[in-house]
Amino acid sequence: MKKINILTWLALLMAMFGTANTSVAQPGFQGPQSCTECHELESKAWQGTHHFTSFKKFHKSKDAKKIAKAMGIKRIKKDQTCVQCHYTVMPNKKGKIKPVAGTSCESCHGASEKWIKVHSDYGGKKVKKAQETAAHKSQRILESIAGGMIRPDDIYNLARNCFQCHTVPHEKLVEVGGHKAGSEFELVTWSQGEVRHTFVAGSNKAASVERKRVLYLAGRILDLEYGLRGMAEVTANNKYSAAMSKRSKQALVYVQEISDVIKAPALAEILSLGKGVKIEANNKANLLKAAEAISDKAQAYLKTQDGSALAALDGLIPAKAKGTAVE
Repeated sequence: MKKINILTWLALLMAMFGTANTSVAQPGFQGPQSCTECHELESKAWQGTHHFTSFKKFHKSKDAKKIAKAMGIKRIKKDQTCVQCHYTVMPNKKGKIKPVAGTSCESCHGASEKWIKVHSDYGGKKVKKAQETAAHKSQRILESIAGGMIRPDDIYNLARNCFQCHTVPHEKLVEVGGHKAGSEFELVTWSQGEVRHTFVAGSNKAASVERKRVLYLAGRILDLEYGLRGMAEVTANNKYSAAMSKRSKQALVYVQEISDVIKAPALAEILSLGKGVKIEANNKANLLKAAEAISDKAQAYLKTQDGSALAALDGLIPAKAKGTAVE
């Protein structure tokens, strides 16, 4: 297999999946060990997830081998189509891209090269987190975000990294490889199960009712956005097309339900954008334009919401989590 350097590899990914892929299409990964040194409890929770075990198990599975064979992929851990979602990748000392873990910290929170030191500095070498001043904390957070960190309170951008993989926006992978055309991904259900790692005073704390409301709202809009992004890759009426069309239309139903109980102009505009674009093959430009506009409006709206005014959503939010969280 011909070797490619990191810049070429990244360019291929960006060309294939676009710049919306925030977890992969940028250099600067430091690996999970850069986070787990301090976040020990979070690391323990991660080690009990499918995200962690995929590093050793995924490429050995029958389904993965079957898909790889159909796609003409010789080595799963070296193919950009596979590694972008199933692994954390870094360049080694020779600049060669190499998977170092399954889906991990930076897959969601962004490449840490430019923010890891700022994030872990509480005001000096001897200053501990409990001693950090409010002013320093505010500045540290701002600098971390500027460095590319996606913080837990930025729910929409954090969850984009979930949807861009779980919707499987890759026509050939589905049609030729036989890959499943996405997961039935609902953000509250999936975020409060085995992947939950919100440790407060040693306990893996479940999201508050207010946060669950925001998670639900963000997740349903993201499903619409990424349904349209997936539909934008459709070139023919096929199984992939049917799956993406179904996903987009079902997402519109959920957003309509939300709009019916939360009377907000922003939600009406998002719904109008989704209904206003033709969900059909070979309509890439219009579908991506609608997806981008939905993303912009959703993020602006969610910045004004802490969940306290969204109680009307409580009856829509699923109660069951996917998998068991570490306690």
